[in-house]
Formats: sequence, structure tokens, C-alpha cells
Amino acid sequence: MASIAGNVGAETAIQRIVGVSAWSDQVRRSIELVAAHHASVLIMGPSGTGKELIARAIHACSPRGQRPFIPVDCAVTTGTLFASHMFGHVKGSFTGATSSTLGCFRAADGGTIFLDEIGEMELELQAKLLRVLQQRTVVPVGSHQEVPVDVRVLAATNRELSREVAEGRFREDLFYRLNVVAIQTLPLRERPEDVPVLASRYLAELAARHGMPMCSLSPAAIDVLQAYAWPGNVRELENVLERAVMFSSGDEIDPDALSGLMGTRPVGEPASGATQLAVAASRGIVSATPLPGVYRVEPRIQPAAQPPAPPAAESEGSAAWPTLADVERMHLERTLAATLQNKSLAAKMLGIDRSVLRRKLQRYGLDESGSRPAEGFDP
Repeated sequence: MASIAGNVGAETAIQRIVGVSAWSDQVRRSIELVAAHHASVLIMGPSGTGKELIARAIHACSPRGQRPFIPVDCAVTTGTLFASHMFGHVKGSFTGATSSTLGCFRAADGGTIFLDEIGEMELELQAKLLRVLQQRTVVPVGSHQEVPVDVRVLAATNRELSREVAEGRFREDLFYRLNVVAIQTLPLRERPEDVPVLASRYLAELAARHGMPMCSLSPAAIDVLQAYAWPGNVRELENVLERAVMFSSGDEIDPDALSGLMGTRPVGEPASGATQLAVAASRGIVSATPLPGVYRVEPRIQPAAQPPAPPAAESEGSAAWPTLADVERMHLERTLAATLQNKSLAAKMLGIDRSVLRRKLQRYGLDESGSRPAEGFDP
């Protein structure tokens, strides 16, 4: 029964490596190959490219798949807490040590330990880690007794460790100890063919996990997503899709639901908010808010063209009073400026269907083409 459950878990872990690109196929094959062995694996690549997902798949497909998988964030495991957190301590070894602890290595005994962001580890701590990897034993804080551990080590980093070694920020001997097998991840901008597959997967997960509407992407929205450079990679894609579902008024996500959520710059162009701010400034007055990176847009409302003055007898007391159509037009302009022309969000803020909003924009000449209503059109 355990072997059947293990096989199911391994298949599920492999299936979570989603994609149709050559890189995705290669990674899935690499996972199956290295999982059967006990060698250390170093997973390198930019943040948000699924390094922990690969590590979990290696563990699930390995003979250790039914044993513990212990992830450790090396960026926050620093200083005097390192030895206790990693190797455990005995009761009374320091002030506050009211009981003994195993530590990450002994907790992972028989299984896998995943050292995430290994490139952030301080040099002094690297030496302690190296000794454990070489001796396969740990010494808990407050004890002198070596405790054997049987742990497979997987590590990940977004740094180029060979350069870190050359510049003296990472131990060369530890690098070679970890880098027995290397897997390199790719940024999402270098595999745009994976974007539609990943997007469909995340939209289905959002619907199942959060009870959100099941949405699909229009062909135009897919083109926008594939043209984006994705500085946050797969993690950013998931966030963008979650917000797009909230801002969509229907069951199909179109480019309007994505505008303002990400910069649609060409692939390879550096990430910058300057373009978005320039667009916002052209539509209104941009001012900063207390939240970093969030700006307020105060629309510049152009006064509506005044109709010819009525006869003096009719204009008394009402010449400067706006009509209902004037008020509606000004409110539409203000809403479009506040949402940076995101029509799906504007329709949701106004409490109307997007098709109704489109007709109103055409009526007042506020559609994308900027065309005015036909002569004699009755609003």
C-alpha cells in the first residue's frame, strides 16, 4: 500500500512541473533520473522559477519519498541561532532551553533537507554546514556527542555560486560538495510557450482553492501575457491572474482586466513603472500615496461643451446648471482616469455590466477610438 501511495505522490509531483517547452521536458526527465540516487543536487535560477517545486518533486520520486522533507530558509537562519536550528540542542544548554530539540537535520533523518537560498549563508556558518555534510553527523548545542544522520541534501540559490566563490563570498569546498548534480531553471520570459499552460493550471487552482469564478483567457490576453517580461517569473504570473479574476466582469479574462496589473513592455526590456506613470500622468494628476509604488490619479475633467444658450426667459436661474448627461459623462471620465482605462474594473466600480459601460462610452465619445457620436444621435 505504501508503494502505491508513493507512486501516486511521485506522479503528482512530476505533473506539477507544468509546461510544454523543451526546458520543461528536460527538467521532468532530470528529476526522474536524479531522484533514484542519493547525490546532492544544486538547483540554480532566478526567484519565482519553481526551485522548491523541483526539490519537492525530486524527494517525492526518490526512495525517501515517504520520509520527511524539511525546507530551511538559509537567508533567515543566521548567527547564534544557526546551530540550534540546524543541529538541535539539549535541555539547559543556554538560557531558555527548557527542553531538547532535534534540529532540522535530525528531523529530516532518513529523508531530505532542502537548503533554500544557500547563497545567502554567512561564511562562518558555511564551515559548520560543510563539516556536517562531510562527516554525516551533527553535534547538538550543549552536547559533545556526535549523532549520525542519514539525510539527502538539496540546495537552491538565485545567485551564481561560481562567481560568489571567485569573489570569496562562498566556500569553494562547500560549493563542490553541493554541486554534485546541477539543475538550472529558466526565467519565464525565455519560455513564453509555457505561459498559457501555466495560466490555465493556476486559474483552475484559484477556482478550486479559493472558490473564485472559473475563468479562461481570451486569445488577446494570452498574447499580452506572452509578450510580458515577467521579472517575478511564475510567482508573478500567479499573482497577476488572481487579481485579473477579481477585476473581470465575466468568465473570460481579456486585456482590459490585465491593464494596470503589469507593464506590457516588450520581452527583454527592464522592468520599470515609468511607462505606467507616464500613461497615468497623461490621463490625470499623479500624486504619491503612503504605500510604496501606489499612486493616486486625479482626473483632469474637461468641461462638456455647452449647448447654445436658450432664450433669456428660459435661461434664468439654470444657465450654469449641468444636465444629467453632463454629470454622467464627467463621472465616466473620472472613473476611467481612476482605473487607468481598465474598463472591466471601471464597470465593476460603477456596478454595471461591461457591455452597458461600452455603450455609454460610445454614446459620449469616450470609446478607445475617440470617435464622437454620430450627428443627430439621441443620447
